Amino acid sequence: MIPLDEQGRPEPPLAADETTTLLGFLEFQRATLAWKCAGLDAAGLRATVGASSMTLGGLLKHLAYVEDDWFSRWLHGRDRQPPWDTVDWRADPNWEWHSAAEDSPEQLHALWQDAVARSRSLVAEALADGGLERRARRTWPDGRAPSLRWILSHMIEEYARHNGHADLLRESVDGLTGE
Repeated sequence: MIPLDEQGRPEPPLAADETTTLLGFLEFQRATLAWKCAGLDAAGLRATVGASSMTLGGLLKHLAYVEDDWFSRWLHGRDRQPPWDTVDWRADPNWEWHSAAEDSPEQLHALWQDAVARSRSLVAEALADGGLERRARRTWPDGRAPSLRWILSHMIEEYARHNGHADLLRESVDGLTGE
């Protein structure tokens, strides 16, 4: 049984192998975003801070996109699926951020939760097919491909950075604070 903190987030293991540790920290960061976005109505998910146009709803949609992009598209070489496949990313590289205002809280939470569920399955598949050394199917223009280890570390960084934004946004909505 994985211990949970006072917010219901799974505590990363204190002593485990590399894979379990990386996945533990990624799950903790995912749970932090879920906590920061929980229980808010559409207005709460659209709230901004200062001059920024960033919203909690935009964070949910952005991180759903990032989950699908890294674990499905990059790691496994699959084509983009809805809703990402119909976006003209060259014309609107920040589509997921601003289009979130058109989605209901239920749609945003479901989009992110579904992306996370797919990612968990895709990571398990990659771990069974080469472990953390497993290389992404897509490559950079110079032919290099990141390992699953790199992708997991990058995703931990992505969530940690955006969870800092979520802290500020959530506090501006209803005063909720905490790690």
